[in-house]
Amino acid sequence: MNKFRFLLPVLSILSLFLFLACAQINGKKWQDDTTPISYFEENQEFDDARKNYKEYCSGCHGGEMQAFVDRKWMHGTEAEDLFKSIKVGYPNGGMPSFDTTFTDKEIKELVDYILTGIEYQRQYAFQEEEVKTDTFKLEDLTVELDTIVYDKEGLDIPWGMAFLPSGDMLVTDRGGKFFRMDKGGKLHEIANAPKVKAQGQGGLLDVELHPKYEENGWLFLSFSKPQGAKATTAVIRAKLQNDALVDVEEVFEGKPYWGTTYHFGSRIVFDNDGYMYISMGDRGKRDINPQGLDKHGGKIHRLNDDGSIPSDNPFIGQENVVPSIWSYGHRNPQGLAYNPETNTLWENEHGPRGGDEINMIRPGLNFGWPIISYGINYNGTTFTTLTAKDGMEQPESHWTPSIGVCGMAVITSDKYPGWKGDLMSGSLRFNYVSRSVVKDNKVVKEEIILKNIGRVRSVVMGRDGYMYVGVENPGAIYRIMPVLN
Repeated sequence: MNKFRFLLPVLSILSLFLFLACAQINGKKWQDDTTPISYFEENQEFDDARKNYKEYCSGCHGGEMQAFVDRKWMHGTEAEDLFKSIKVGYPNGGMPSFDTTFTDKEIKELVDYILTGIEYQRQYAFQEEEVKTDTFKLEDLTVELDTIVYDKEGLDIPWGMAFLPSGDMLVTDRGGKFFRMDKGGKLHEIANAPKVKAQGQGGLLDVELHPKYEENGWLFLSFSKPQGAKATTAVIRAKLQNDALVDVEEVFEGKPYWGTTYHFGSRIVFDNDGYMYISMGDRGKRDINPQGLDKHGGKIHRLNDDGSIPSDNPFIGQENVVPSIWSYGHRNPQGLAYNPETNTLWENEHGPRGGDEINMIRPGLNFGWPIISYGINYNGTTFTTLTAKDGMEQPESHWTPSIGVCGMAVITSDKYPGWKGDLMSGSLRFNYVSRSVVKDNKVVKEEIILKNIGRVRSVVMGRDGYMYVGVENPGAIYRIMPVLN
């Protein structure tokens, strides 16, 4: 993704870098290292500074200051230098002086506002720590890691997991291999897996069993389907026979194909009525796919198990609209989870730099990407100053800085006291699992758990009622066991 910075105007890059070069942030101290986002966003002390930032700074540095501070500060962190860069500027590099725009008092308020954002961002510094234990003491529970598999027989990126009635586990590796892991932890490669384009974020992705698997034997695989130099998100259904796939049928094929190798999305879940939901990313075509109802990319799709279209889908019968669309305006949804007790569908998706989201998905709704977003471009420039707009949904929760969200599960058992109904999301960037506490279908709190477990690629609930977490490079799968008195 970093290759996109070379397409941006030189002046914007110089302006940003020179501004950052002079920023020294080490002034105001807070009572702890986890300044809450609500304080940062809503404290009245910063009302004037927040308004000045949005009016004068957001055009170059993005509408959300949290995303602006989520970067490397290249040449020191003293508040005096930040004050100087705002007051005097660096005109040769495109950073203007604001000496005649702001009073010294207003500049100091803006500096304090930025300092607070830096303090908030520093709560993620733990990712450099080394894990020295398999036991994690959390707010109201202690859990242990039960290692199911660790880098055995070439397992690299365990992207998807599903659990057979026998107790065996199906595991996809993004590189293209499909495994059955027996109860003894041995991996058996399954033949006839689909051919994939295993480049970038593409490869063999999710696996899910039909809700009536014991009756019909159908399993479903999502993957990046190649077509010459291009690829798309596709889903097949098949049956498992003697460690080989048979009766293979394609049930979903995103159109059009693109030459990009990222933003495939690709999670699969079923609801109580047997409908299948598939997430598909925008394929890197943010200005074409997410808002274009004639294209599959940047959407959540709803289908019958054979790939046909349910008659009550929200866009059925509309001309030049893909009939499988359930919701749209998504960036790269790599997490999808269904709560059977509340009949709610949840999704998490990658933002750009800032603005990873959790959404509760409902039919026909527009979730806004890329017209509204809490993030900015990867190099610090902005693509939108809007975080809200009529007709577009707000996320139930969002992360800035981005955590690199991937994988999602709803706790559906009583194995973890007090957690039932909560959402679990993996973090690729910060190597943890986020527990989003849900009350009345609202995310009310977050707890960071399993710090530094590794780059979390998949989070699923097993048939045994326990949560399983897949970690990449080296590939590992852990069962999360509560320690109960």
